[in-house]
Amino acid sequence: MMSWLDEFDEKLATLDTQSLRRRRREVVPEQGARLCVDGASLLAFCSNDYLGLSQDPLLREAVHAAVDRYGVGSGASPMVSGHSAANAALERELAQAVGLPRALYFYAGYATNASIVPALVGEGDALFSDALNHACLIDGARLSRATVHRYPHADLARLEALLAASQARRKLVISDAVFSMDGDVADVAALHALCERHDALLLLDDAHGFGVLGPQGRGTLAAAGLTGAQASRRVIYMATLGKALGVAGAFVAGPDSLVEWLLQKTRSYTYATAAPALLAEAVRAGLRCVLGPDGECRRQQLQAHIAQLREGLAPGSDPALDAAGWALMPSATAIQPLVIGDNDAALAVMAVLREQGVWVPAIRPPTVPAGTARLRIALSAAHRPADIDALLRALRIAAAATTAMPA
Repeated sequence: MMSWLDEFDEKLATLDTQSLRRRRREVVPEQGARLCVDGASLLAFCSNDYLGLSQDPLLREAVHAAVDRYGVGSGASPMVSGHSAANAALERELAQAVGLPRALYFYAGYATNASIVPALVGEGDALFSDALNHACLIDGARLSRATVHRYPHADLARLEALLAASQARRKLVISDAVFSMDGDVADVAALHALCERHDALLLLDDAHGFGVLGPQGRGTLAAAGLTGAQASRRVIYMATLGKALGVAGAFVAGPDSLVEWLLQKTRSYTYATAAPALLAEAVRAGLRCVLGPDGECRRQQLQAHIAQLREGLAPGSDPALDAAGWALMPSATAIQPLVIGDNDAALAVMAVLREQGVWVPAIRPPTVPAGTARLRIALSAAHRPADIDALLRALRIAAAATTAMPA
């Protein structure tokens, strides 16, 4: 008799047939934007290290100093003995950076969103979620047991209609600020206005905007002019620290009473070992860089790379690219998605790029909708103009090679 445990081999084979099995690769950082991937040195366009801070000497020095003072592990939950002086200082500095009264520092971004949503709403409440929100927000919505209303991506008219029709006393709107697979930016000011009009709370996930967008990289909330008293009652702001800041972890910021409630009721905060002080000190060093002149210089470099890539992929720039029929999605952020369409075709393009010494992983369902498999080109201040040129050359070669392949 066949056990249900034997079905996993069949399910894995199905993933292979659909070109949907994911594969991990062993990587070692090299100079600039290069990675050693499974033993091969490649020019990488896959990292969320948007400002190139993950290998910065100042962050390394901060970690070394923290190890001497605090050791390596935190030893316990923040509610027991894991909340170090470094963690406390970081929370004060993060709150000041985003212009909100208080911040709470978490060990991981995914766990943050998956846990704070159930702490904010529950059964009988109403939750409104953009269709393209990140998986951690979706999981948080499911765990909350609130009634979930999923509105079409960026369709604020539909969101308003849903809010107006809701009879729930407690309403929570959750949205990415920068959508991780499309690279577009939510209309944060309009979302905030809708929440004001309908007495809803806005949870904004700015994982891909904090450090990169807004004045001094203070994020999409600051870019929308929503700091201080304007946003302090109506917004819970969340951002990760492993992307533009180059380290790890996440934080939420907002009104003092709401942040205190999250401290009391968020299970991933209460029952998980706190992030080590060495990471907090690295984040503090990264934050000082982001808010200072060096951070501004890095953001300008990043914007120049975005413009260079988009110009090189514009219609009419190359006959092979035009013939391939790929679509570069409209994005002014470091996330530049090049939609290929078919899963096999996206993997084939990825393979040709790798042969040219360039690594851009193919993103396939369920991360993106069926039929929209893509190369998620992630740009960084660590890239050089010559790196963008190398990527463009590799893409032209891939376009010519894959167009010539038999159907």
